[in-house]
Amino acid sequence: MDALGRLLDGPRAHGAFVLRALLDPPWSIHVRDRSPLTLVAVATGEAWLVPGDGEAVRLRENDIALVRGPEPYTVADDPATEPTVIVHPGQRCTTPDGEELCEVLRLGVRTWGTGGDTTLLVGAYELPGAISRRLLAALPERLVLPHAEWESPLVPLLAAEIGREEPGQTVVLDRLLDLLVITALRTHLARADAAGSAWYHAHSDPVVSHALRLLHDNPALPWTVATLAAKTGVSRAVLARRFTELVGESPMAYLTGWRLALAADLLREPDTTVDAVARKVGYGSAFALSTAFKRVRGVSPQQHRDSTVSSVG
Repeated sequence: MDALGRLLDGPRAHGAFVLRALLDPPWSIHVRDRSPLTLVAVATGEAWLVPGDGEAVRLRENDIALVRGPEPYTVADDPATEPTVIVHPGQRCTTPDGEELCEVLRLGVRTWGTGGDTTLLVGAYELPGAISRRLLAALPERLVLPHAEWESPLVPLLAAEIGREEPGQTVVLDRLLDLLVITALRTHLARADAAGSAWYHAHSDPVVSHALRLLHDNPALPWTVATLAAKTGVSRAVLARRFTELVGESPMAYLTGWRLALAADLLREPDTTVDAVARKVGYGSAFALSTAFKRVRGVSPQQHRDSTVSSVG
């Protein structure tokens, strides 16, 4: 798998919040759920994405938006419409005055709203580690992809699947959400002026792309800039300069981030020990991994595991 594939392999929804909203104007939903990443797709009708700061963006049929948390935002029929619904952490819905709305506006299986001609599809990643930090860093705070820029049947397919209640349906919806996010991100990164596109276009550089493949394929090796430069056939200075210019960080900083991203994924498995994870990702001991993990992510490996397992439960 190439390095871009490794990045795009990051979305791993596990019982993600997926909902179809049927809405009749006027409507305005203020979202403050703090989800790390939310996808909003317009299946029918139109909507406006109104960030907390910046200009409102119009969403037309089959357009999608990716919103990177935790900052609040609003989705509305018109930017001037005052919020009628507040979405809190845990996807709890209330009026602005605090009156509970989730049951009042329930319309069926994964379907909610007042009825109407506007249909929004919403998918929110809520679990720690469901989206890698490196993938989130490749995204702007708000990414809107008009349907004309990416021909895809995924929005209608998600619309058709949301209301079904079949065996394994949660897994189907998780994977569809992952696929939509992956497709959107790849389309975004292919833009020459896209935020994060420098990382994407680094793969056209033979030296840097080779270095990235080596780090991704063998993260547990005791890499140094010298050994990596020797493998790619250039001097340490040349590798360090080209890698940093194109990727945005030094080879060793990138390796640290990649190792910890892998560790975060492996820690989801409750029967895998921290020591075993440490060895797989290139740390000599559980202590060494724990020190790096806490320094970069702010929590210990065990705390990360506990939060993920409790969220799944």
